[in-house]
Amino acid sequence: MLTEERHRKIIEWLERDGLVKSQDLIQWLDSSESTIRRDLQELENLEMLERVHGGAKRPQHLEQELGMIEKSSKNVQQKKMIAKYAAESITDGDVIYLDAGTTTSEMIPFLKNRAITVVTNSVGVAARLVEAQIATIVLGGRIKLSTDAVVGSQALEQLKQYRFNKAFMGMNGVHLDSGYSTPDPEEAILKRVAIQQSEEAFVLVDHSKFNQTSFVSVAHLSAASILTDTCPLVIHDQITEQTTLKEVSV
Repeated sequence: MLTEERHRKIIEWLERDGLVKSQDLIQWLDSSESTIRRDLQELENLEMLERVHGGAKRPQHLEQELGMIEKSSKNVQQKKMIAKYAAESITDGDVIYLDAGTTTSEMIPFLKNRAITVVTNSVGVAARLVEAQIATIVLGGRIKLSTDAVVGSQALEQLKQYRFNKAFMGMNGVHLDSGYSTPDPEEAILKRVAIQQSEEAFVLVDHSKFNQTSFVSVAHLSAASILTDTCPLVIHDQITEQTTLKEVSV
C-alpha cells in the first residue's frame, strides 16, 4: 500500500473514532511496526494527529473541520471584496462552477438575475442561487455535514461530464511548495477535477490561507489564478512567478 493511501486511511479512522492504536494499524494496513511508527510521525509533523502511548489521537485543533457558520464569521469584508471582483469576470452565457465555501458563496449577490448557468457541489450555495433566480445544477451524492459539500463517487462522475468557462474554488491552503490543498480527500478530488474541466480557474482565498498546507494536495499553483485581499510580501514575487495573482483592496 502506498504511503499516501495509508495516511488517508489513518486520518479517516481518526475522524471516525478519535483514537487509533498502533497495533490495530499494523493489522489493518498489513504494515510493519516501523512503517506505522514512521507514518504517525509524519502525520504528527503535519499536525494531522497527536501521538500518544500505543497509538495516536485526533489533535484538538482538528477535532472537527470548521463548519460553514464558523468559517463565515472570519475575514468577512475581505471575502466580500474578493467575491465581488470574481463575479465581475463572469459574462452572460457563461457556465461556471462554484465550489462549496464561504468566499465563493459571497459571489451570489453579485450574480443575481445574470444569464448564466452555475454548477455547484454545495446544497447551501444551490439554495441561495435559486433564490437569486440563477439557473443552477447541484451535484448529487453524499452531503458532508460540517461544510454542506456534496462528495463521493456519484458527484465525481457527474462532474466529469461537464465543461466550464470558469471555476471559482475555495481552498484551505496556498503554499509555494505544496500548492493548493484541503483537509478532505473526497473534496480534494472534486476540486481537482473542477479545475481541470474549466477553461479558466480561480482560487478565492483571503490572506490567512497563504503559507498554509492541508492534508490533501489539490493542484499546483499554476493550475489556477489567485484572487485575494493581500498576499504576504515575503512570498509575493515567488507566487507571481508561478501563477496570476490579483490583490483586491479592502
